[in-house]
Amino acid sequence: METLNAAELLAALGHESRLSIYRALVEVGPQGLHAGAIGERLGLPAPTLSFHLAHLNRVGLARRRQEGRFVIYAADFPVMNDLLGFLTANCCGGNPCMPRADSSTHGGGQDRHICNPSTEGEHS
Repeated sequence: METLNAAELLAALGHESRLSIYRALVEVGPQGLHAGAIGERLGLPAPTLSFHLAHLNRVGLARRRQEGRFVIYAADFPVMNDLLGFLTANCCGGNPCMPRADSSTHGGGQDRHICNPSTEGEHS
């Protein structure tokens, strides 16, 4: 992923409503949600929701598909993974990261990682 593309994706997620929408889409997985369900879940009015969903779709973070009379939105997981890979490339100077036991600040109990930078060469 190029830096300019990563910056565009991060800018899209830099808005509170878009970040909330995107997190909801990631939460439900590849099956996605219809726009009305997203709006109900987040308490967003239809015009606001439509604007933000269009932006997420335009930058490539979300995909939309028509199912009957519903428009279903889903996170584009390969794009998300590419962005995460870009952000964590060369993390900790190439040293492996260690799992963090406490994930209470993010909820959900998923495995999170913390960096374990090398302390070699440090002076006391």
